[in-house]
This record gives sequence, C-alpha cells and structure tokens, in this order.
Amino acid sequence: MDSDDENVEEIVEGSLDDDGLPHGFCTVSYSSTDRFEGHFVHGEKNGRGKFFFFDGSTLEGFYVDDAIQGQGVYTYEDGGALHGTYVDGDLNGPAQEFDVDRRLIFKGQYKDNIRHGICWIYYTDGGSLVGAVNEDGEMTGDKIAYVYPDGRTALYGTFVDGEMIEGKLATVAYIEGKPYFDVVPGGAVYTFDKSTPSCISTNPLLPDPYESEKVYTAVSMISNAGEGLYAKIACGPQTVMSFYNGVRITHQEVDSRDWAMNGSTISLDDETVIDVPEPYNETAKYCASLGHKANHSFTPNCIYDTFTHPRFGSIKCIRTIMAVEPDEELTVAYGYDHNSSEKNGPEAPEWYQQQLMEFQVTQKK
Repeated sequence: MDSDDENVEEIVEGSLDDDGLPHGFCTVSYSSTDRFEGHFVHGEKNGRGKFFFFDGSTLEGFYVDDAIQGQGVYTYEDGGALHGTYVDGDLNGPAQEFDVDRRLIFKGQYKDNIRHGICWIYYTDGGSLVGAVNEDGEMTGDKIAYVYPDGRTALYGTFVDGEMIEGKLATVAYIEGKPYFDVVPGGAVYTFDKSTPSCISTNPLLPDPYESEKVYTAVSMISNAGEGLYAKIACGPQTVMSFYNGVRITHQEVDSRDWAMNGSTISLDDETVIDVPEPYNETAKYCASLGHKANHSFTPNCIYDTFTHPRFGSIKCIRTIMAVEPDEELTVAYGYDHNSSEKNGPEAPEWYQQQLMEFQVTQKK
C-alpha cells in the first residue's frame, strides 16, 4: 500500500533542491495516476504525507526515509478504513478496521502485512469471530469461536476461513481484555448447516443455545394468531432475541403460489425468500430457530434485521426496538404492501387487511 517502486514520476509541484529533487511540501504525480502529497527531504518522503491511489483509496501517515512509520490510516475506495501500525512501510503491530459507517469490523495484529495472532472479526449485527488466525491470516484452526451478540455465549471449536466445521457451546470470560472459553460439558455439537430450497436443516430439532435463553413459544395473545413468540427474560432495546431460518426459495415462487402457503415467509434479499413450510411450522418438527413464530402488530416491539449466523449463514433475526419484560409477547410489523396492484389486488392476505382496517379505525378515535 505504500510502495511506489514501479511508479515513474511525471509531475512535481513544489520546491526542488539543487539536484532537482522534491524538497519541502510537494505534490508528486506518477504515471500510474497515483499521487503523493507531503513533505520531502532531498527527494525522500519525510514527515506527514498522504498517498492517493488510482483506485480511490488513500494512505496517510508519517514518513521517515521514504517509508511510512508508526500509525497510519489506509482508507478503502468505499470509505472503510484500516488504522494500523507501520514499520518500514509494512503493517506490523496492532490494527483496527472500520466499515463505511465507522463501525468496528476487525481488531487484532498484523505481521508483514498479514493478520497475525489472536484477532477479532465483528459483524454489524453484534456477533463476532475470535481466535488465532493461520499463517495466511484466515480464521482457520481448532481454537476459534463465534461469540453471540450478548458477548458471553459462544460456539467454540474448529473453523475454516470463518466457517464453523464443529463448535460446542461455551461461555466467555475476559481477563485483561483477552477472551477465555469454558466449554459446557456434554453439550451438543453444532456445524455450519445452511439451508437449501429443499432442506431446512440437517438437525431440525437442535435448538439454538442463544435463542433458547431469550425466548419461548406459547399461544399468542393475538386473536386467531396461533402460537406466538415470548421473551424469557427482560431485555433492552436493540437486543437480538430470535433467529429466522428456513428453506431458501425465490420471490417468483412465492408470488406464483396461493397466499395460504406464504404464512411463514420473509424476504432475505432481492433474490431469496426464507420460508418455513409445513410441517416445519410446528415446533415438534422444527425448533432450530423460532423467529417465524413472531406475530404481526401495527405497534410492534421488535423489527426484522439481517444476521450472519454461524450455523445458518445469512438469515433474518428478531431485534427489539424497545425494552421488553419477561413473558411479554414479541411482535413485528410484517410490512405487506397496503396498496392495490393492477392484477391481484392488495399485496397482503385477508387477515392482514382486516387488522389494518381495525387499526386505522382505532387511530381515528
């Protein structure tokens, strides 16, 4: 990120020494279209400076004898940034990485520009990976853990490039900032088990350990809603309570079938819909995740959010938007289209349309 060995200087703007070399504050443009702005001493970078690379990324720091030294900030073309420690132009030492929204996504060490030792990878949903990376800087090894958003529940074991091969339930303790994992004896073994269009899970009756501490199912307090999702413990706002896994089907498949078959579907992205079809909508047949049990409300206490799960992969979760108490039913706004379409009428089932009318009447009173 700091080398300009292959660059040929094209233009120097600023003062020159008697030998025609940059001296003082100069801007040097290269044939590669890279540009450096900073302080020079007889042709070598010395002092504060900043590289502007052709791809839109930048590197800013303090240069000594043509190489960046100490703290430097590499900013990616998308706006994310890596704050690292440089020795003779190479990353060596503590580093932190932030995404475009300035959220921490990595913390650890670098050695010769490669991640080294114990490192943390943070997901924006609150979960994280921690462990000793391999020689290529990857989360690969048998002493790596996925840590749930509560910071104390983990799946500890073998991962390959961040994917869980075998994990066991563990609790996390922190001593002088370092994590220590106490594996729960006799616990189940969890593996990466991403669903397909035809298989919801290879172990559909294995509950998620984090979710099991947060929620349970019971008859809903909402009329004719069947089962509902309830909080086991008091939780504050922005708490992940439950996970919404299911088979992965297309939007076209959902749109082409009867509404009666879409009672437990949720859009994951522009291509994929998560579905919990019969008989897996019954907890006796499927309880690996329970997010599909949350019922609709126009005044919900939770929202759907994206989540990267160690077992299920990319799914949705149920996250609180306000404090909830034990035994309080958790609800979300399903977000069906309230407007009519030209062909099929309102993009919502009849029960939703009825609830909407009742809610609108209540709001007018």
